[in-house]
Amino acid sequence: MWRSFFLAVGITLIIIGCECLIVDTASMIGEGGPRSVTPPSWAPWSMMSTGAVIIIYSFTIPKRMNA
Repeated sequence: MWRSFFLAVGITLIIIGCECLIVDTASMIGEGGPRSVTPPSWAPWSMMSTGAVIIIYSFTIPKRMNA
C-alpha cells in the first residue's frame, strides 16, 4: 500500500510541475473574487525533481512490509 501511495504522490508532483512549466498565470475564482497565481521560476523544476526522487524511492520499498 505504501508503495502505491508514494508512486501516486511522485506522479502527481511531476504532472503539477509540468503544468507549471506550461502555464504562466492561473486565475481562480473564489468567494473573495478572482485571484491570480503566478508560480515562481524555480517551482516547476523542484516539483518535477522531487517527484522523480519519490518515484525512485517507491521502487525501492519492499513489496511486503511487515509493519
